Amino acid sequence: MNFKVGDKVVVIAGSDKGKEGKIIKTLKAENKVIVEGVNVVKKHEKPTAMSNGGIIEKEAPIAASNVMIIDPKTKKRTRIGHTTDKNNKKIRIAKKSNEKID
Repeated sequence: MNFKVGDKVVVIAGSDKGKEGKIIKTLKAENKVIVEGVNVVKKHEKPTAMSNGGIIEKEAPIAASNVMIIDPKTKKRTRIGHTTDKNNKKIRIAKKSNEKID
C-alpha cells in the first residue's frame, strides 16, 4: 500500500464517491484506510466508567483501491510512483506532475 497517514485523498468508488479527506489510519494487513468524514457509520456503545455510551458516529474503513491521492500541484487525483532522490532514498511522486509527495 502506498498511502500514509496524513495523505489527502479522494474517494473514487462507492456511496461516498467524490468526497475528499485526510487519511486518519492505515490498515496494511487488510489493505484498507480510514478517511476523515468518509464512510461514516452509527455505532451503539454501552455506557462504561469512561463514557456515557449511546449512538456515536465514526468513520469505518474503506478499501485502499477505492481512494486516490490528490496531486499537490494540479489538485486532481493521481497515481503514486516511486523514484530515488540524490541520496538514493526512495521517495513517492505524483504520476501526473512528477511532484514529490510529502
